[in-house]
Amino acid sequence: MERRQFLAASGLALAWGMAGPARALAAQAEGDVPLVALMDRIFWGGMRLSPMSMTALGLDKGTYASARARLDDFSPAGDAAGTAFTKDMLAATRALDPTGFSDTGKLRRQIVESMLETQLMSEPFPIPSVGAPYRLSQQDGAYFSIPDFLNSTHPIETREDAEAYLSRLSQFPMALDEQTAWQREEAARGYAAPGWSLDLVAGQIGKLLEPAAADSGMVSSLESRCRKKEIHGEWASKATKIVEEGVYPALRRQLALVKKMRGTTRAGDGVWRVPQGAEIYSRALKMFTTTDMGAEEIHQLGLQQVAELSAQLDTILKASGMTQGTVGARLTALNSRPEQLYANDDEGRAALIAELNRSVQAMMKKLPQAFATIPGQPLEIRRVPPEIQDGAPNGYYNPASLDGSRPAIYWINLKSTGDWPKYTLPSLTYHEGVPGHHLHGSILQEDKHLPLLLKNYWNSAYGEGWALYAEMLADELGGYQGLEKAGALQSWLFRAVRLVVDTGLNAKRWSVKQATDYMVEHTGFPRARAQREIERYCASPGQACSYKIGQNTWMRLRAQAEGALGDKFDIRQFHEILKQGVMPLNLLEQQVDAWVTQQTV
Repeated sequence: MERRQFLAASGLALAWGMAGPARALAAQAEGDVPLVALMDRIFWGGMRLSPMSMTALGLDKGTYASARARLDDFSPAGDAAGTAFTKDMLAATRALDPTGFSDTGKLRRQIVESMLETQLMSEPFPIPSVGAPYRLSQQDGAYFSIPDFLNSTHPIETREDAEAYLSRLSQFPMALDEQTAWQREEAARGYAAPGWSLDLVAGQIGKLLEPAAADSGMVSSLESRCRKKEIHGEWASKATKIVEEGVYPALRRQLALVKKMRGTTRAGDGVWRVPQGAEIYSRALKMFTTTDMGAEEIHQLGLQQVAELSAQLDTILKASGMTQGTVGARLTALNSRPEQLYANDDEGRAALIAELNRSVQAMMKKLPQAFATIPGQPLEIRRVPPEIQDGAPNGYYNPASLDGSRPAIYWINLKSTGDWPKYTLPSLTYHEGVPGHHLHGSILQEDKHLPLLLKNYWNSAYGEGWALYAEMLADELGGYQGLEKAGALQSWLFRAVRLVVDTGLNAKRWSVKQATDYMVEHTGFPRARAQREIERYCASPGQACSYKIGQNTWMRLRAQAEGALGDKFDIRQFHEILKQGVMPLNLLEQQVDAWVTQQTV
């Protein structure tokens, strides 16, 4: 799943017809009105600080149309403005007296306070974030994100959109240079990615620089989309000039820095290697899991769950006639069976994506068995663009824009179809699509009474925990056939392995090789895929632990509710808790307890 970030904000109304503040306030309990007004201020203030987020959500229209021509501010001043705004909004939230709030209002105040506190969790450290400590890595940096944003998120429907694209493209060199300057200063203090990560950065920048400027994807994206929409103009020549005279020189300057850093970056792989590394990792675990669990506790839990899930897989594999070798060895053998593999070419990739679409449609028909609310937002499944696949996750989800102009997208990394044996695909689809991220996100976006701030809020323990719980729920709905259940168990085992290797890398000083060996041994993943995963945990310490911690919590809370209610338990009503919005796990537990109490009255 793609890393998301909450962006704080302030403002007045939506120009495109969604419930603006006046209507939103009218829909709330009288005592909650000050809180709802403050949430609007926080949301729109953050949007003004992030014009790219406004575009992603489809809000850069009407009064805010000028945002479509601007990139975010990548300078120290931009970062300082965001921190100052968050501090101001946290103080305003804490100043609200919740005495007259409804129960929903009291919960939302707690959620808002928690999200703002999380935004400030990295402040004591001279790094971008405790969860992304390196300005430049194989998965972080404007060199990576802006071309992808321009191609997949910036809309091209009108001449004005095309001009806005050129405006943003012309700002790209400045963003690169600002990040280059920041990374140079941070590297001097010991905050630079591991050497192999810098090699990947250099390789990805090199790929951007390979074609002549006129053949760059940044040019062809604009030119082809304008041609498709019959927007006539000299778009290719204008974009080529910007890329040739501005973007490419800035990329070369950044590449030169990366190569220089390669010779001086500190040895090791995990975040322990940088100054205050232990403290950074402790905060990262707290941020991503929303718990106080320490690295050793998480590591031991991972070892325990790896053993439990391996035993369940052993039973299924033996029943399928696979009796020899370790569970990981048998999964490795299963992964290489010809009947499990799609051809590693364009035709094979198209067939794989077609199968994913069939799986989504089949699960949609089963959802009424488990959900009272079924959203209607469409979902597209696309291949991760080849130019960024080396550093991208194996699969992730982008929600639709709030105005419906851009669909939700489930991305799958198809660098090698060998990474995706057929028996493993259903669990991935249930995670990224339905009943996982797409159903969850769509329920929030379609709720007219949920404040915009909460529609756009994300924490990994709740959201990734839900998606992993959804894989288990899919089993109850008959979503797995034959060895596909082994694929589901492998998925859950993979997340348990993450508890072991993430803490191993970042607290116990494991090497990438040691962690990759462990993952391959226990999950049977192809080594190349496993290594990409391990490298991800070095660049985003702690995030990988959120999945299993969150899933464990969802499963435990549901089991407690079922045990307390017996025949009164209705799974469709239990899942309505999603409508309350994303929240830390301790608040989720409180809400489930309150729901159980309501059902017994």
